[in-house]
Amino acid sequence: MDTLNALSAREPGGWTRRRFVAAGAAAAGTLAWPGAGFAAAAPVRGGHLVIGASPEPTTLTSAITSAGPTQLVSGKIFDGLLSYDLQGRPTPQLATAWRVEPDGRSIAFTLRPGVRWHDGKPFTAQDVAFSLTKVWKVYHSRGRGTFANVLKVETPDPLTVVLRLSQPAPYLLSALASSESQVLPAHLYRQGAILTNPANNAPVGTGPFRFVRWNRGSDLVLERNPDYWQRAQPHLDRLTFRFLPDAASAAAALETGAIQLATNIAPADVARLARHPALMVQTRSTGFNATITSFEFNLDRPRLRDARVRQAIAHAIDRSFLVRNVWFGEGVAATSPVPPTQPAFFEAKPARYPYDLARAARLLDEAGLTPDGRGVRLTLNCDPYPMGPIVQSAHYLRGSLRRIGVQLNVRLQDAGEFVNRVYTRRDFDTVLYGASAGPDPAIGSQRFYLSKNFEPGIAFSNGAHYSNPEVDALLAAAQVELDPARRRTLYLQFQRIVERDAVTLPLVSASPSILASRRLRDAIVSADGALGNFAGAWLAPG
Repeated sequence: MDTLNALSAREPGGWTRRRFVAAGAAAAGTLAWPGAGFAAAAPVRGGHLVIGASPEPTTLTSAITSAGPTQLVSGKIFDGLLSYDLQGRPTPQLATAWRVEPDGRSIAFTLRPGVRWHDGKPFTAQDVAFSLTKVWKVYHSRGRGTFANVLKVETPDPLTVVLRLSQPAPYLLSALASSESQVLPAHLYRQGAILTNPANNAPVGTGPFRFVRWNRGSDLVLERNPDYWQRAQPHLDRLTFRFLPDAASAAAALETGAIQLATNIAPADVARLARHPALMVQTRSTGFNATITSFEFNLDRPRLRDARVRQAIAHAIDRSFLVRNVWFGEGVAATSPVPPTQPAFFEAKPARYPYDLARAARLLDEAGLTPDGRGVRLTLNCDPYPMGPIVQSAHYLRGSLRRIGVQLNVRLQDAGEFVNRVYTRRDFDTVLYGASAGPDPAIGSQRFYLSKNFEPGIAFSNGAHYSNPEVDALLAAAQVELDPARRRTLYLQFQRIVERDAVTLPLVSASPSILASRRLRDAIVSADGALGNFAGAWLAPG
């Protein structure tokens, strides 16, 4: 077997380095914090970083959810097998080296010795095997697809993990960050139900910060892990996540210095806060952090099974207006489930559903939906995820769809009720949400379209209940294809079909802006941005 690690230029099959270079192409030439104007300085030990978080997470363990609020917190408590630099290349974390067989059917990881869980128990290969087979493949909306080809996990010794695959998985080495595939302590999870385990909300990790307390509705406190495997880190003594009711509250807290970092800032406030002398802003678009905001239909509703109805609604949405007036230029109009930050799979082409109210009305006529005395053809509920411009986008959709006779009732709720309503009770007509599309279509996009990814209770998965055998076959083939050109062709075919079916309508592709105090240094040093572990972050005197 060929050895593959973060410094190696040899990748079996030739796909690994190409994949990461493509993912990081958009980031080339940009600077990590500290940005231009900061002189190099030695980190200062100590300090208390306060992070604004909105909405409040529903759980603190990313192994069972891909929700961003959970990832923001849990990425500081847990390390992943790998991390990824700002160009998207893999770097060691809990795994110090990895080897890939030339046929792509076996991957072996050497684990870091001497790592301990926050309760003092040793971290071992058994933790990785348990997490992959019992958690990621079962409960994680993306992990169910990412690790589908893993037949078994071998643990020949406590520091070696070998994945045996039924077919190659050329995307798998892109999916091993803590925010994506979080290793859980097997000794705390073997007994009882995974989803109701008390450790989900009082987590025990291997990362640089330890859980202290969660004051629901107020804040969450983490403290420095004195036994962290990287002995000189972390530099900060404490992290506090303050739960703020909305983006406006986060902007105000940044201006007053009550918090030192926030990601959920309304686009209208980003440009203004960027001029604040005590603050800095970073927007880094990579194949890892691109998010697509989408409008999705529940196909269990009889009226929404008619493709003409969905296509009519697609024609009634002015994406360019959304980008300009709701997102204030913080993104681009999206017409595909694959973002432009993944050029290996993205195809630039005219929109399949240009803004055309007359065409939309004709399609509704063809579907037999005629206006009543009030001009209403169809009444639908819309449940937007409670975050910043997503809610504002829902209000725009309500006004726009009314022009073609569709009455869209916007229902607001907190994040927990949103997940329960949409993915467990399935009490919805349409939903508006933002979801990570990176770092590869097999990880980010596939979960929303693969028929077997429909399962009530699995959040941010195939909530539409979409099932298309042709799409399933294309996704299955692309998952195992090692030839980059052939893989691109398969994903382009997939995109054309789902665009035609119009079950999920991509609206805006954006990368999150991160605003922070100019005192904060070395916080954003990995491709997952604010979801990283902040082990090297520190606060300059000020």
